[in-house]
Amino acid sequence: MGKVHDQVDGRLRAFVEKQQVFFVATAPLSGDGHVNLSPRGIVGTFGLIDDQTFAWLDTTGSGSETIAHLRENGRITVMFCAFEGPPNIVRFHGRGRVVSLYDAEYADLAARFEDQPGARAVIVVDIERISDSCGYGVPLMEYAGQRDLLRPYFERKGVAGSAEYRRQKNRTSLDGLPAFDFDPTDEQYQ
Repeated sequence: MGKVHDQVDGRLRAFVEKQQVFFVATAPLSGDGHVNLSPRGIVGTFGLIDDQTFAWLDTTGSGSETIAHLRENGRITVMFCAFEGPPNIVRFHGRGRVVSLYDAEYADLAARFEDQPGARAVIVVDIERISDSCGYGVPLMEYAGQRDLLRPYFERKGVAGSAEYRRQKNRTSLDGLPAFDFDPTDEQYQ
């Protein structure tokens, strides 16, 4: 059944790199706060940096819970499920950090991934615990392809429109925590 691993290599690495989607769970420190669970799966926007570090290019969305929770406490779990082939679940428990598109480190990290209009950050996860389990309860499903909606949406918005969208929708979390409040209102970035 389940096993804890020292690093992501071999069979585990091959499994993770083959997946079309993964799920991210974070939570605020407050017991009254909302736990967040988000799917991620845009082709070319996630992968292992090394055998203890995972990252993804985070695109602008209707909320910013993951960023808010990571800024507050860093706790994160990333989960991959086999929807095709042999059953398997892999979880990375760790500490995440937000590298905003305005941070000096962003360009080097973002270069690892396919460019995405509306990208706002790279989320980097230092993996502290790696485990897998049977996945017997996960249904078999077939991958039908990517949705072609997000890219054209943010291409139409452009850099200035994407920043304005984030200022309107991504500044704070559901619980009022600071989220993606990095976008300057200064004209030089628009």
